[in-house]
Amino acid sequence: MTWRFSARGAEMGARAVAATLLIHVAALASANAEEGSRPTHIGAEIPYSCLNQKERHALVESGSVIRLTAAMRAVRTIAPGTLVRARLCRRPDGLAYMLTVLAHDGKVTHVAVDAVKGTLGER
Repeated sequence: MTWRFSARGAEMGARAVAATLLIHVAALASANAEEGSRPTHIGAEIPYSCLNQKERHALVESGSVIRLTAAMRAVRTIAPGTLVRARLCRRPDGLAYMLTVLAHDGKVTHVAVDAVKGTLGER
């Protein structure tokens, strides 16, 4: 059994590799561009923008906001289950943890917790 390599086959293989790399680079550039910008979400009727990790850490360490564990405790009574997403966001009425909880029956619940007082709010 002998293998034959032709210049044409090598050229086609190189084009396929180049095309694949170009697609991956474009996808990564798009993901990084989205990650760099702050998302602005429009929930029911309340717009909000979320903080990055460095900002969250600074506010928690300064004592300006409650820790995430305290917010989770406040939500546990009305939405038991697994926390699947947590964000600290600016809203018109102040900072709030936006929590997404997956119940054991598969139901997804979105809850807002005031990050200063620890009280439940509207999402």
